[in-house]
Amino acid sequence: MTVRVGVIGAGMIGQDHIRRLTDVVTGARVTAVTDLDAARTAEVAAGVGATAYPTGADLIASPDVDAVLVTSWGPTHAEHVLGAIAAGKPVFCEKPLATTAEDCLRIVEAERAHGRRLVQVGFMRRFDAGYRQMKQVLASGSIGTPLIVHCAHRNPTVGDAYHSAMAAQDTAVHEIDVLRWLLDDEIVSAQVITPRATSKRFAHLKDPQIMYFETANGVRIDLEVFVNCQYGYDIQCETVGEDGLVRLPDPAAAYVRTAGQHSSAVLQDWKARFADAFDTEFREWIASVAAGAEPTGPSAWDGYAATVISDAAVRSLESDGTVVTADMKPRPTFYGGTA
Repeated sequence: MTVRVGVIGAGMIGQDHIRRLTDVVTGARVTAVTDLDAARTAEVAAGVGATAYPTGADLIASPDVDAVLVTSWGPTHAEHVLGAIAAGKPVFCEKPLATTAEDCLRIVEAERAHGRRLVQVGFMRRFDAGYRQMKQVLASGSIGTPLIVHCAHRNPTVGDAYHSAMAAQDTAVHEIDVLRWLLDDEIVSAQVITPRATSKRFAHLKDPQIMYFETANGVRIDLEVFVNCQYGYDIQCETVGEDGLVRLPDPAAAYVRTAGQHSSAVLQDWKARFADAFDTEFREWIASVAAGAEPTGPSAWDGYAATVISDAAVRSLESDGTVVTADMKPRPTFYGGTA
């Protein structure tokens, strides 16, 4: 079958996913678009032969929509995801699932009441080939029990709208999700400290930040978030086990030897770094919808957990590095827990 997708939010990310669903992923067709900007809605919809809808609720209710993609402004996510659950339609929501833990729990409870998973959250790192290789190594036990994880998340620059809390909420949240998945372990506390600040930042921003996390099984994680590193977009991850270590590979690039130098290019943005992961993420989501199966990607519970943990990191930042417990509810059996 061809899955008819309605897209709520036609900004940069929404348009990129519309392109992906139209030109890259087979078995999908964008049939409906809505955005707060009516002119943009009309333009984007016309570009793919879709119908423009005035509101997200109208789009969700359309009989021409089999599944919903939410790429709108973060504070609107909960409303649209809840609407899709009420309509019984699969919904892919770009992160965050919701901007508050309370709204995330509302989504979790609505999905549980529905009786089957409908929600997938857009944490694309789980679909990256390198992270999937790391997951296989850890699951095999070849490096022994994980003890320590070292990570870095670096951006060349950010705009002046980026504020200190976004280092956890928008940036580190990707590591928070992928590390929970890699380790099959829950993060129970967060601490954020600020070293000497780079001069190449806006005055209101604390950058870089060093984040420390501890898991339920005692794994210690350190994460450098440096969003004005200047040289490129650089994602690093290394897990140290009792018998060895596994390191995330850098993206493949040609090495050049010339003028006494041996060098390779450094990617400059997240879109280039994770393009293949985004493609795989949507291929697998569309395949699950077409098969009438539950999604296999990050769940509503994962969206809730990421929000709780990133909130704990923000509270630590705002309290000058106090260790903050991630105040998370017990995981329900519906999501593979014991509660």
